[in-house]
Amino acid sequence: MKILKYLLFLILIAIIGGAIYFGTKDGSFDASESKVMDAPAPVIFNNIKDYKNWQEWGPWMKIDSAIVINYAEKTEGEGASYSWSSDHMEVGNGSMKTIRVIPNKEIDQKITFNTPIGDSESDVYWRFEETETPGQTKVTWGMKGEQSFMEKVFMAFQEDDMETGIKQMFQQGLNDIDAVVKAEMESFTINVDGVTQYGGGYYMYNTTASKMNEIGEKMGSMMGQVAGYMDENKLNMAGMPFTIYNQIDEANGTVIFTAAIPVKERVITPSGSPVLCGFMEPTTTLKTTLKGKYDHLSKAYEKAKMYLAENNLQADLNANMFEVYSTDPGEVPNPADWVTEIYIPIIPPVNPEN
Repeated sequence: MKILKYLLFLILIAIIGGAIYFGTKDGSFDASESKVMDAPAPVIFNNIKDYKNWQEWGPWMKIDSAIVINYAEKTEGEGASYSWSSDHMEVGNGSMKTIRVIPNKEIDQKITFNTPIGDSESDVYWRFEETETPGQTKVTWGMKGEQSFMEKVFMAFQEDDMETGIKQMFQQGLNDIDAVVKAEMESFTINVDGVTQYGGGYYMYNTTASKMNEIGEKMGSMMGQVAGYMDENKLNMAGMPFTIYNQIDEANGTVIFTAAIPVKERVITPSGSPVLCGFMEPTTTLKTTLKGKYDHLSKAYEKAKMYLAENNLQADLNANMFEVYSTDPGEVPNPADWVTEIYIPIIPPVNPEN
């Protein structure tokens, strides 16, 4: 009997000692992971800000494919929330709410885990920082808070500490976000709209010769020069910028092209001006629309040429092809949403008499 009392006494001492140890053990944590992504901050931010997109890259989705997600009426912006339930021990039940948002820069959230011994709350934060490389963004995903007594006890018997586990999960999530965003930015559609009449009109322009693979590089500075001239002389745009392909030498991979911005009326420019005023006659064209990166323009031209052949339409070799850029990349960060209209002048088809 004395031995039993002695053993009970030792067990009681162990319990008290353990309670004191875990009770005084520092349970604060702040775990985060970062990844540099080749995408503008608004594109990444727009994906992360809406909880409905988290199913595509949330690391816990891979842990339990049977997880049940419930969305609130509002799933993005301040006050947005969602909750989940899972029988998997590593996922469990919980909810998340967005507390603060600075568009394209910061998102602060509150995460709550529902456990048999009570609820546990932590702060989740996202940070989006531009890098020195244009179009690149450093994304940081973190969580900080204070472990409960039972969480400290539970984690004491795990192979990895809490911060290590969070970092591994967040790193996987960031990798998956990167893949999702890249795929989103690469998506594109091409539609041959058919024969249309282009109205023509006056435009301000400059012209240069270039290697075909250098067009994009030169285009930006040329458009900038034209836009700068128009601002300086208080000339208003009468349409979206466009490019005219004056001469294409496919054998040598060279092109002479014009960067242009429409204006309402003829502008007399001074002698020696680097920017001139031109006029495009109304013309019958085959219109093709590309929605996506400019990298896919060659595919759009191939599809347009196939349409010409299949419909017995003949390109007008005495007129120049041109492209109208219906969206401004400075205002539309996701290249998947860029719209380019391609116009190939054609010899007007002759309608047979009835």
